[in-house]
Amino acid sequence: MTLRREWWIQKGLLAATLTSVAAIFLLLFLLLYFSFPLLFSGDLKQLFSWRWNPFEGHYGILPMMLGTLLLSILSTVMAFPAALGICAFIYTHRNSCLSRLLLLVVHVMTSIPTVIYGFVSVFILVPPMRRIFAAGAGFCLLTAALTLGLLILPTIVLVFHAYLTQAGGSLRAVSESLGLTPMEQFCFVMLPSASRGLVSALILGFCRAVGDAMIPLMLAGNAAQIPASFLDSIRTLSAHVALVLATDSQSMAYQSVFASGLLLFVMIAMVTALAHHLNRNMLSRCR
Repeated sequence: MTLRREWWIQKGLLAATLTSVAAIFLLLFLLLYFSFPLLFSGDLKQLFSWRWNPFEGHYGILPMMLGTLLLSILSTVMAFPAALGICAFIYTHRNSCLSRLLLLVVHVMTSIPTVIYGFVSVFILVPPMRRIFAAGAGFCLLTAALTLGLLILPTIVLVFHAYLTQAGGSLRAVSESLGLTPMEQFCFVMLPSASRGLVSALILGFCRAVGDAMIPLMLAGNAAQIPASFLDSIRTLSAHVALVLATDSQSMAYQSVFASGLLLFVMIAMVTALAHHLNRNMLSRCR
């Protein structure tokens, strides 16, 4: 009975894996299919330029790509120290009610819709940003990065916490036998042993930030420009897709949607490949 159940589990996992792979290749095929006419229409060079002004015939999407990278990197940099601190607190106080409550709050944060984060930030974060810096309307790169960092925080915490839990057990027992304090265990034993998990958590958080559309759409200002400071408005590729699809379906601006989607796909694929390469190198060094 047990062997039969394991056989069904293996077949189910195999089916899920094949379905996921097929869906990814189908998405790539569709993006390439709709972007294919741009390769022979002579408009590809026009799309990959630094100026977006459809009313004057300029359809460059490079400012949106730069905005996507800046927002994703900044939000990940903001979320990382907080996520690391939360994981350290949960590990060093793992038997306390406060750590279990904090972990429960992180789990609840993952179930909150993205639009709620943006809606609350419009009324709580934007006015102080406008008042403190006295520049612009408060809808800018920094505002969006703060909110997006809060959004990806649970992803980083939960992934890294899972790796810490998996790497615990015997390592924790050995560390305690050596007389290490919980914080020393976390810093000198658990962090090195779970370094692959930390890299994976950062990559997943970054990819979550790259693909999010609601936060930049509501808080970044949606100005297709190269920002000169953190207080300038930006537009990301995901927000650009949402804005264009809501207003156009025939012009060159509509064609830029497919190029934007293909760029997003390539960016996330490259980051994922880099994460796989780093994890493989870490694993080979450990051996």
